Amino acid sequence: MATSNARKVFINLPVRDLQKSIEFFTKLGFTFNQHFTDDKCTCMIISEEAFVMLIVEPRFREFTKKQIADTSTSVEALLAISASSRAEVDELANKALEIGGTAAMPPQDHGFMYYRTFHDIDGHHWEVMFMDPAAIPPKDSTEQCPVGSNA
Repeated sequence: MATSNARKVFINLPVRDLQKSIEFFTKLGFTFNQHFTDDKCTCMIISEEAFVMLIVEPRFREFTKKQIADTSTSVEALLAISASSRAEVDELANKALEIGGTAAMPPQDHGFMYYRTFHDIDGHHWEVMFMDPAAIPPKDSTEQCPVGSNA
């Protein structure tokens, strides 16, 4: 489905301690829209088109009939964000580990794409990736999609 208007993406994540989550992501360089922030949630700005709503668990439960994933044993999504260079991937991933995040998977280097992963303080799985479009190899019908793989 093609559209001429860019769609905005709002990802909603449950958090245990909103202030600690705000502090964690602020240290990673993210900012927040104060118009959509109160004591139960905040709107973290990823870009002009992408946002993450960090919502305290009791409030988050009001939006679903399902159980909130126990991120110590389950994953609800892989949240990938882009970086402008390999160095920025390392900088952001290293900073996340320094401020309380934990390593999720070993770094992946596919030549044209490089990424590292971490779990935030609530156990959500994040990927930070750099992709050089000029280095993308031609598609071979036998290749597997390298995004998210352990290739």
